[in-house]
Amino acid sequence: MKTVLVTGGAGYIGSHTLVECLQVGYQVVVLDDLSNSSSEVLVRIKDITGVSPIFFEGSVCDAELLTKLFSNYSIDFVIHFAGAKAVGESVEQPLKYYTNNVLGSIVLCQIMASMNVYKLVFSSSATVYGDSREMPLREDSRSALPINPYGRSKLMVEQMLFDLAHSDAQWSIAILRYFNPVGAHASGLIGEHPKGTPNNLFPYISQVAVGLRPSVFIFGNDYPTPDGTGIRDYIHVVDLAKGHLAALSYLDTHSGCFLWNLGTGSGYSVLEVINAFSTVSQVDIPFQYLTRRPGDLAECWSDPSKAKRDLGWVASLDLNAMVADSWRWQTLNLYGYGGEEEN
Repeated sequence: MKTVLVTGGAGYIGSHTLVECLQVGYQVVVLDDLSNSSSEVLVRIKDITGVSPIFFEGSVCDAELLTKLFSNYSIDFVIHFAGAKAVGESVEQPLKYYTNNVLGSIVLCQIMASMNVYKLVFSSSATVYGDSREMPLREDSRSALPINPYGRSKLMVEQMLFDLAHSDAQWSIAILRYFNPVGAHASGLIGEHPKGTPNNLFPYISQVAVGLRPSVFIFGNDYPTPDGTGIRDYIHVVDLAKGHLAALSYLDTHSGCFLWNLGTGSGYSVLEVINAFSTVSQVDIPFQYLTRRPGDLAECWSDPSKAKRDLGWVASLDLNAMVADSWRWQTLNLYGYGGEEEN
């Protein structure tokens, strides 16, 4: 049985990846500081899989704690999710993002190398493409220039990992650029649990549909798209989690640093998502148009063909599954994991 250390494993994408790892027989060790997640997630994961993940509360910047983990467990792979992830906050608190995302990754790689663990899957983001107008976005799209500290922190780590693999052939590194993860586990036991006001469209619509918020704000209805609202490549979080398993399998037999987009290759507009939620929930979802936000693109979607070719991975869950699973999670967990209201 191989062992995977999952940093940020109690978070949204991390928790769904834990489930997939446990279900195919990996032993899992979780490190999470619970700054944007809940320990209740681990209880729910046991309910789904029958296995309690080994859990340590702490920061990926804590070299002493990381050394202890690698000393006490025979780690074969690391999946590195831990990091701060709100674009708006990154503009207001850039040092938090460079510390957590860049320094944390450096510390992790230093400890990994000192413990002779060289297989790493890194959680990156489509934000590294910045405001590129070339659609679909490919891994080799011309010059990635992120437009906010969050995206820049992810690109810095990507570049560091390529340099690391170039310097030492023992490294096997997968960089996964996510597009827009949505949805929840079909059990309704785990899902996206934003603390405070959601930054992402799906949980915001869910909270409006269930009556926690008055209406959805649509930023711009004058884009050059079929209905005037922005189009994004939404990917079901379970499909995304399975992409990490495909990357682990690839790293077992390849050395170097590899880069893949994980998306569906198509997009849905904000209005299409709202209408799908209305259909599934049988609730009329109020919305209002506001002006465009600076830096928002009219449309953004991936070319995921490289992941299909190299990893044999394809996203299989459609918009209806994304919405139905989001709605089930929201209705079964009105206030997320805590069971009490957060503003």
